Amino acid sequence: MIQSSDFPRLTPHNHRVTSPETTDYNCVAWAAGDAEHWWQPGEYWQPADWPEDDCGLGALAQAFLALGYADCGMNQGLEPGYLKVALYGSGAAYTHAARQLPTGKWTSKLGKGEDIEHDTAEDVTGGVYGEVMGVMQKPVPGSDNSSSEALTDCGLRQNSPPVRPSSR
Repeated sequence: MIQSSDFPRLTPHNHRVTSPETTDYNCVAWAAGDAEHWWQPGEYWQPADWPEDDCGLGALAQAFLALGYADCGMNQGLEPGYLKVALYGSGAAYTHAARQLPTGKWTSKLGKGEDIEHDTAEDVTGGVYGEVMGVMQKPVPGSDNSSSEALTDCGLRQNSPPVRPSSR
């Protein structure tokens, strides 16, 4: 169990640790389904030509747009046939990304620490990760939804000035 002022909304009842600490990957990679890279502009990012000094919320939205996700507002509800990610920010900077599990719970990589499963996207807010700023979704490959209309562009890019990347 994680107890820290960095995560004031985590309690013994709303999360569980699911992996040991590692620096092989970070929260953005974990949310994208990649446990082999540390995703950060200028280091490893989608799209690959993204400016290394842009760590604004728009950079995070663009990374998931490049993976086929689209804005779904703040809809955190479980929708069969869709993968969802929650994007977190504080000020103009992105701070975290989490992925929804097929159960409706969420999974997060806590910096250089552990992966956790938590009940809601808000369970990791209120501290170092700021607040949920948006949710994106894409059809699960091979699902009935994967052939639906093309998903639209995300509005999260607006007003996201470049922010210097933090060191891991």
